[in-house]
Amino acid sequence: MIKNIFISLRPRQWIKNLIIFAGLIFSQNLGHPQMLIKAVLAFLLFCGISSTVYLFNDLLDCRSDRMHPVKKRRPIASGALSQSAALAAAVILGFVGSALSFLINQQFGIVALSYLLLMLGYSLWLKRLVIIDVFLIATGFVLRAVAGAEAVSVPISDWLLICVILLSLFLALAKRRQEMKTMVNVAIISRQALSDYSDKLLDQMIAVVTAAVVVSYSLYTMWPETVEKFGSSDLKYTIPVVLYGIFRYLYLIYRRDQGEQPETVLLTDRWLLSSLMVFVLAVWLIIYQ
Repeated sequence: MIKNIFISLRPRQWIKNLIIFAGLIFSQNLGHPQMLIKAVLAFLLFCGISSTVYLFNDLLDCRSDRMHPVKKRRPIASGALSQSAALAAAVILGFVGSALSFLINQQFGIVALSYLLLMLGYSLWLKRLVIIDVFLIATGFVLRAVAGAEAVSVPISDWLLICVILLSLFLALAKRRQEMKTMVNVAIISRQALSDYSDKLLDQMIAVVTAAVVVSYSLYTMWPETVEKFGSSDLKYTIPVVLYGIFRYLYLIYRRDQGEQPETVLLTDRWLLSSLMVFVLAVWLIIYQ
């Protein structure tokens, strides 16, 4: 049972919570021990809180998951984990995670609790609303970024929030497109909002958001406040790396039919992972050297 509960927590998706470290990194405080410890604790707490949402989501969607070619193997959908055990684990994890969040500071606790309530609302009903569903996914990423900044008590850049919401919209729309292709005839049953989307609509939305991501990040790297803050305009040299990463992801969506699980794509595609590592190294050298 413990093993199946852990699988249901979806540890692979914890990679999404790494955005919590953005505030710490771009505020140039990564070398501050106490702030780093707070950021790590915030990351761990968000892993627990986000896993609470995954458990509730699997409980609510267990019937439709049984018709999905991949999701039917999940412990709750397959029957390997009882619904009562999953519900108990979700309640305990959600309560403990939310309570401990306030021990970091009140602001972080409020943001963490807001994230939990918003994502529970998304699982219960809001994910059925076309277009709003992808905006709520993006809001979840923004709340992660804000929580990371609140945990270490640093202001978060408006540009960072813009880039986060646009990039998360890009990933959410790509996920919807692949879900439609995977589910085909049972798409309407598994996720009602999919019936209101079409390949053409999603392709147009992906194109708009892709352009917006590139333009926003490019402007951020050359913005006077950014140059003044880091004492250099060298961040602009990371733009080609960002472009390559986005283009590689588009290639995986349109030519390899991937994208339904962004965290899996990131961890398994060596070219995409390499571009991310190059980006992180470049940012480190520019900001901290």
